[in-house]
Amino acid sequence: MKKMKISDFNVYKIIDRLKDTGNITITVIGDYSLDKYVYSDPERDELSVETGLVAYQIHDTARYAGIGGTVTNNLRCIGVNVICIGLVGNDGEGFELIRELKKTGADIEKMVVSDEIQTNTYLKPMRGQNRQDSVEMNRLDFRNFKATSGDVEDEIIKNFRNAVSVSKGVIITDQFIDRNHGVITDKVRAEISRIALEYPDVFFCADSRGFIIEFENVMQKCNESEAKKTINKIKNRKSEKPRFVTLGGKGIKIYSEKETVLVPSFKAKPPLDFCGAGDATNAGIMTGLTLGLEIEEAVLLGACMASITIEQIGVTGVAYIEQIIDRIKAK
Repeated sequence: MKKMKISDFNVYKIIDRLKDTGNITITVIGDYSLDKYVYSDPERDELSVETGLVAYQIHDTARYAGIGGTVTNNLRCIGVNVICIGLVGNDGEGFELIRELKKTGADIEKMVVSDEIQTNTYLKPMRGQNRQDSVEMNRLDFRNFKATSGDVEDEIIKNFRNAVSVSKGVIITDQFIDRNHGVITDKVRAEISRIALEYPDVFFCADSRGFIIEFENVMQKCNESEAKKTINKIKNRKSEKPRFVTLGGKGIKIYSEKETVLVPSFKAKPPLDFCGAGDATNAGIMTGLTLGLEIEEAVLLGACMASITIEQIGVTGVAYIEQIIDRIKAK
């Protein structure tokens, strides 16, 4: 395995390419969520007259677009044009998620709205006198536990075909482990693999928690724990496309037919919040590839962006170009 150091890279080449982010379009297809934070101060707790239980008094809220939305946020913060393709319910959470995506300036016209589902939502109760000092309690997840219908699948595929024709890169966010309950169903996954062959000049990369080895003709990315679950299957399956495995502070491994390369990580200053780190990595890698960087340079950009986002506590973090430049230069 080839181990690289940050000093092995021409970081000014990466910085120079970042000037062209406004000239590229990346499609983000897959699962999106609404990340909703609700803040309560223990000193304001009241006893419910009806139940006799403590009622938390919410004094503040915050909303972010998560999963594919986090990828989108990071891409938009560095100036990349983004087409969003996901699935939301015809409900309040869906309205809020679309609103958050609109705020980024992303193209949301290909998001699919359906009465059949409820919008994926991570409701995060936070306890403390203010946002900065709050601690996250047990999360409440709103998810779908029934199969995505054929009509919805067809609409997703139609929108995806239209988007790929004007994109230089595609990021696939496959969050949930329940087969066929999200955006990336077996049918959609198979169609993505076919479309990837039709567009050899477009970069495709899939990030999947449960089905990474089932993606064909695209690059694959997962974290260390996900890779351990499928390592034997991955070893026995040939692929012409690179695979990326994030190893936290140890860096990111690139597996290719040619060799295995370990790209270093950037040191981040504690306290750290790792929520969204993988999404920032995806955004950085795909941005670098579509800007014409070598694969190792693109991965270094992804590692840099992730190191910036994990320093942002209690929010779904993003990295701006100015922050990226400062961190890369410092090395």
